[in-house]
Amino acid sequence: MSHSTLSPSIVVPSGPLSVLASCIDHTLLEPDVTGAQIERHCAEALEHGFACVFVNPCWAALSAHLLHGSSVRVGVPIAFPLGASTTSTKRIEAEEALRLGATEIDMVLNIGALRSGDRNLVEQDIRGVSEVVHSGGGLLKVILETALLTLDEKLVACQLAMAAGADYVKTSTGFGPGGATADDVALMRGVVGDKLGVKASGGIRTAADALAMLQAGASRIGTSAGVSILQGLSSPSHISSSRGY
Repeated sequence: MSHSTLSPSIVVPSGPLSVLASCIDHTLLEPDVTGAQIERHCAEALEHGFACVFVNPCWAALSAHLLHGSSVRVGVPIAFPLGASTTSTKRIEAEEALRLGATEIDMVLNIGALRSGDRNLVEQDIRGVSEVVHSGGGLLKVILETALLTLDEKLVACQLAMAAGADYVKTSTGFGPGGATADDVALMRGVVGDKLGVKASGGIRTAADALAMLQAGASRIGTSAGVSILQGLSSPSHISSSRGY
């Protein structure tokens, strides 16, 4: 499946809190985030055992420093949130993120090219980033932005991501017109089978949301509400009001 040393796995959501935590990409992508917030974010990831922290590229080095020696990885989105950058720009973004300490890259595919029917451009765009990420020992997730796509376009996007060497397909940026749905996750899992991971992201704010995504076939959950989700799992009456990405 992957050229990376980091391989996705399907996690059955029947274990303790630590099992759910290990599926969560703890995400902080607001434009006004401060260094103090990044420090707190990384501390939460260490405390709860999240899989990864996702931060904007300018915070990759600080996050890598704070998480050095731990099992928590650093992730960075590229061509985010529109996906409309050139392939060469996406490759440069990925190279820089890896150099700064990221080991997971979530790229937005070229949505306009996909909707135009230019499958070759979309595949080559993903492949170009995949080569950079895997040569740097990282893992690549491809964001489809499913709320903008037809059913057929979602199917094609998953097929192209597989052909281009991605490690995961991912539902959404969290900045688009809609987020993850269990139906989309199940559809994506049906296309990629066990060859790729599936990341559900966008609007996942409660334990019920997260478990529904895992049951539908997600192997990773992207959310800014990870702490609240874990609290909700241990205390069903807890309701999170955080915005999830």
